[in-house]
Order: sequence, then structure tokens, then C-alpha cells
Amino acid sequence: MKRNLLYIGNKLSKKGSTVTSIETLGNFLQTEGFKVTTASSKKNKVFRLLDMVWNTLKCPKKNTVVLIDTYSTQNFYYAVLVAWLCRFRTISYIPILRGGNLPTRLQNSPDKSKALFKGAYINVAPSHYLMEAFKKRGFTNLIHIPNTLQLENYPFLLRKNIQPKLLWVRSFSEIYNPLLALDVLTLLRSKGYDATLTMVGPSKDTTFEQCTTRAKKENLPVTFTGMLTKEAWISLSEAHDIFINTTNFDNTPVSVMEAMALGLPVVSTNVGGLPYLIEETINGLLVPPENAEIFSEAVEQLLINPKDATAMARAAREKVAQFDWHVVKQQWISLLSQ
Repeated sequence: MKRNLLYIGNKLSKKGSTVTSIETLGNFLQTEGFKVTTASSKKNKVFRLLDMVWNTLKCPKKNTVVLIDTYSTQNFYYAVLVAWLCRFRTISYIPILRGGNLPTRLQNSPDKSKALFKGAYINVAPSHYLMEAFKKRGFTNLIHIPNTLQLENYPFLLRKNIQPKLLWVRSFSEIYNPLLALDVLTLLRSKGYDATLTMVGPSKDTTFEQCTTRAKKENLPVTFTGMLTKEAWISLSEAHDIFINTTNFDNTPVSVMEAMALGLPVVSTNVGGLPYLIEETINGLLVPPENAEIFSEAVEQLLINPKDATAMARAAREKVAQFDWHVVKQQWISLLSQ
């Protein structure tokens, strides 16, 4: 029997933020016959929290499951409160572990974490990285269901003549370290490469201004597009040859999965769940965080060895094929129909 779903998360793509799983996964589940209510699309954080609380209070107790996108920073407290209301009302809830820095949250907020995660019907870990981290902290009510995408929406383009045309897609936030992308670009150009960089994503903190100011001051060939629709950045990707992911903390970022699906060779920092997604030299390259020199050398490796780059791109497409919704959906349907 398919249950009614209340999906709690940040549904803010129409308010200047990137599309998150509440929209993608929520829509996927709706197409499979689940009745999905979402909260919240309120831009103001206080109003968003109140909307989440109100929807949790008014949802029917019978035949309802609450899905909660759970992050490691301020939004962690949204999850804590909604989960408490679910337990108070005896409604089953399922945290979906999104935050790449959740292991630190488990350590820093042990009581709140225990109440939130141990009180859950089950916790869904999109990455084996978080599965292992939670198991080490004594949690057993866990299941691995990977992040998902519709592969048919990502046309594979094999780049045989790799050029230093770099693409970065993420929110401008300190934890994603966008300034490292400029460091890499600067090093490549100092070595004689005619490298360019396109940065796609909305501003979340002062790193956007830092990046734009530096690019202008140093006359760097950087294009800042702001936030784009999924279709727009997929189209934009055709003019680029290498995808770079500079984050300091991460889970299993959908943007990297999308780049792999599109045929872009990926160079990423070796943090969080990335080593579980990218196999070094098999379907991408991994480098230490905060190290522009090694990062630029990895990009050079792709430029010098284009056959290796294309082989990695093919392998990456095969890797993300296992995350296609048509493959993953049965796990969700089975879990939510019990």
C-alpha cells in the first residue's frame, strides 16, 4: 500500500537557490503514484520553519510518512524539531542524510542526534560514506538508497580533444571553496595553458563577491552565470571539457553525478562521499582539499593524456547509470509501501 508523504526540505529553486532533492525526488515519487505534500518554499527561514511545523501538525496520522532532508548546518535544527513533532504525534518519519558534515554533527550534538536518528522509522543514507559514519556511532536503522537522476535527460558527449575549458557548478558557499577554482585557473594559466573557467550557481555568502572581485582585479577569464535552470547548464556544459569540484565537505553531490553523466571528465577533492562515487583514475581524479597545486596537476594530467580522459568519461557514464531513477525507484517504492 502506497502511503501519503509529507516531504520536509528547502524547496527554494524559485527563490534563487539551486534545485534540491525535495523537488527532484519528490516529483519522482509523485509520478510513481504517491501523494506528496512538500514544505517549504518560504524564503524567510522563520516562515519556512513555521510552514514545516504547520504541515507536520496538520498531516493525517494514518497512512502517512514524513521524509526529512537532513543537513549538518543550521537546517539540522529544522529536522530535529520536525522529528520531535512526528514522535509526539506517533507518525513515522525518515531522515534522508544529505549533509556531508553530518559525522561532525553527530559528535557535536549527540543528544539531539540520538533523538532524531534513533527515533526514526529508518534513516536513508544516499552514500556509503554516511552509512559507515552512522554505523560507527552505533546507529543500526539505516538503509542505503543513492541519489538519483533521470539519465535520459543527460546527453552523453565524448570529448576527444580535451581543452582547459573548466566548468564549476555549485552554490557559492565557503564549504564548497569556490576560491580554489580560481587558484587552479591561475596556476594553469601561469603554466602557459589558455584556460578558462565558468562558474554556475547562486550566491550564499561572501565567497561570491570574493570570487568576482578577484577575477576582475586579476583579469581572469571567468564567467559567472548565476543560477541556471538544469536545462540551461546542461546546454552550457557542451562548451566545456573538464568539470572541477572544489568542496571541503560533501556527501554524494548530484552536480558531480550529472557531470559524469554528461561525459565531462571530473577532478574533485577527495572528501566525504566523493571517494565512494569516483574511483581514482578509473572514472575521475581525486585530489586533496585546499591544494591548488595538486589540483592543477590533475587537470594537466587530463590535458596531456586525452585518451585517459575519454576512458574515464566513458567509465563515469557507466557508473552513474546505476543511479538512474528507473534503477533506484524500486528501493523507494518498496520502503514507502510497507
